[in-house]
Amino acid sequence: MPLTTNDVNRFEAARPRLEAIAYRLLGSASEAEDAVQEAFLRWQAADVERIEVPEAWLTKVLTNLCLNQLTSARARRETYVGQWLPEPLLDGDPMLGPADTAERRESVSYAVLTLMERLSPNERAVYVLREAFDYPHREIAEILDLTEAASQQIFHRAKNHIADGRARSEVDEAAARRIVEEFLAAATSGKTEPLVRLLTSDAIAIGDGGGKVPARTKAFEGALAVAKFMRGLFKPARSKRALVGGSPEIHVTTANGGPAVVAVVGGRVVGIMVPEVTAEGIAAFRSQVNPDKLERATEVWGAVDHGEPLFHAF
Repeated sequence: MPLTTNDVNRFEAARPRLEAIAYRLLGSASEAEDAVQEAFLRWQAADVERIEVPEAWLTKVLTNLCLNQLTSARARRETYVGQWLPEPLLDGDPMLGPADTAERRESVSYAVLTLMERLSPNERAVYVLREAFDYPHREIAEILDLTEAASQQIFHRAKNHIADGRARSEVDEAAARRIVEEFLAAATSGKTEPLVRLLTSDAIAIGDGGGKVPARTKAFEGALAVAKFMRGLFKPARSKRALVGGSPEIHVTTANGGPAVVAVVGGRVVGIMVPEVTAEGIAAFRSQVNPDKLERATEVWGAVDHGEPLFHAF
């Protein structure tokens, strides 16, 4: 039976929540959109009049689609060129979902999305549904065909894995932004020592070029190595301008709930660097330069006037 207008509207009302769940589960906006569209096709083929709780039905279908996707994605990432990082989302993107609690904001932070890559698909699903969307374990157990006790155990294990990777205390958003702006000033000064002072001793820098843009396949490790890399990164060079099609405008904005450095050329986002700012200093720089993972960011960026850039790089 074809869907009625009311049936379509019920799905569309659920779409923002479904996309937010799928993004957290997959770390990719494009894959999240595909999963939600596949859920719509399942909804279209179902006898919706017999579905008692559409929200629960749709969440179960979507979550299982994402679990299948995660399993196949792990195999694909074994042949991925270089480091794989999640797709960053800029402030204002509806796919970020609700941010009304500390847990929900944490669940979509770039550092946590990266850490979630270490979790098994089931651990990731339980963590996202419980931590970010406050599903009770009884419902999570029904979605994943687990016992309630198993759901609780998996959540505890997943949360410990995330906490182990987030041992440092963070700073508030305003302080983090000031530190990032201070870092940019130091990076463009041509001096290494000011950069070293802003970093933790075990700081890392990692980038995802997807084989389409040059990016080091192994992370830079240690404050001095990272500082030298960052100093060189912002050093003017004709080859860099040729690579990205011009001299990038550099802005400090927000991505995944935290400060981010965005490089823009002619209205196109060519790179997003997300620093992990802690009370001890900047612990990590994760840079997304794979153009396939910046298309949505370019769309969101173009919808808002961001004012004058801090400076032009290269």
